[in-house]
Amino acid sequence: MSGTSFDLVILGGGSGGYAAALRGAQLGLSVALIEKDKLGGTCLHWGCIPTKALLHAAEVADSAKESEAYGVKATFEGIDIEKVYGYRDGVIARLYKGLQGLVKSRDIILVEGTGTLTSPTTVDVAGTTYTATRAVILATGSYARSLPGLEIGGRVITSFEALSLDYVPQSAIVLGGGVIGVEFASVWKSFGADVTIVEALPRLVPNEDEACSKALDRAFRKRGIKAKTGVRFSGVTQDESSVTVTLESGESLTADVLLVAVGRGPQTANCGYEAVGVAMDRGFVLTNERLQTNVPGVYAVGDIVPGLQLAHRGFQQGIFVAEEIAGLSPRVIDEAGIPRVTYCEPEVASVGLTQAQATEKFGEGNVEAYEYNLGGNGKSQILGTTGFIKLVREKDGPVVGVHMVGARVGELVGEGQLVVNWEAYPEDVAALVHAHPTQNEAFGEAFLALAGKPLHAHS
Repeated sequence: MSGTSFDLVILGGGSGGYAAALRGAQLGLSVALIEKDKLGGTCLHWGCIPTKALLHAAEVADSAKESEAYGVKATFEGIDIEKVYGYRDGVIARLYKGLQGLVKSRDIILVEGTGTLTSPTTVDVAGTTYTATRAVILATGSYARSLPGLEIGGRVITSFEALSLDYVPQSAIVLGGGVIGVEFASVWKSFGADVTIVEALPRLVPNEDEACSKALDRAFRKRGIKAKTGVRFSGVTQDESSVTVTLESGESLTADVLLVAVGRGPQTANCGYEAVGVAMDRGFVLTNERLQTNVPGVYAVGDIVPGLQLAHRGFQQGIFVAEEIAGLSPRVIDEAGIPRVTYCEPEVASVGLTQAQATEKFGEGNVEAYEYNLGGNGKSQILGTTGFIKLVREKDGPVVGVHMVGARVGELVGEGQLVVNWEAYPEDVAALVHAHPTQNEAFGEAFLALAGKPLHAHS
């Protein structure tokens, strides 16, 4: 189509939006992709990619500090934050350039500017109206939330500001023990900071299986990261040299910076959604399982849709919606089958139901769980990591959850999500050959044990 009329008009160029645009164009649809900032969105520029680059730099720092144990003579002299950022920005720049080229090669019209939904079929960008003849897809993403009475500024920062701090803090308080909080705590500790995490819920990474939370808490304490769980924030003051956090317990903590990592909110304010009649709940856009809103021809994907706020979820939803609009009737995405990885040291990776969720679903006595300790795994011994692989199954049924803690276990979750999504039985996976020596081999050992034929494990 020509001018400002397209089959698809997509509001937001992050993981969900650009995936919908690429798949839509691949299916022969004309696409306008509207982005107010940079193509790739939060994940590429201010989230997943930059934080994981910092975490890799942190791993290199730890390797230098621990080199003596491996007979390698190296010294850790400190962090050159400008060079760290240079490395990180190089990674982002290469991915950004590739994505821009990909979008251009598919003849997707990239519109730079802030879009507002003005009707079920139109989006306004700086006075120009873009009309969708097939569908509008809302994909405006999320922002770093704060708490009531907690103003961001000065030494009180979110992950956005934390990614551009021009120094490594000597001490840091992290408010929030979820994914973002523990990842930054891990980076800063490796870079030499004194770190304390404050989490209102009873445990770190509270959305994970309880066994993972306990293992991470132990590992963090061993690393010298302090964690105060089950305690709420009550106030904050700051001056030129420090920030002081008061807790409801009456305790106060002082540090160079306070990172507010209490989750992300939906970026939907002033986008015109409510004015057009899109059903909302606390800022989130409500959809059915096929990601349609209550307004015909308007779909929503990614962090603005209630559920896991993960880039790969938004990406898959973008593909799903493009295929749905093109008439392919794709299979509904199972939220429980989406893998989750927290990239701190040690990593936490999981897919499917926790043991508690499985017990709630199938009933007491109808769930089996097994933990295989990485201590028995050759590659984990070589890497010097501890942790486990925990399997949760319906009794006499398929495996419904895989939960892991240890260095690099994020790389194992791929097989985990195949197991859970294909509803594999332990004996199905136990018969597969896992290469030696790999951490992946621990996966095979765990399934051998759950299938009733443990070799290197206690039954």
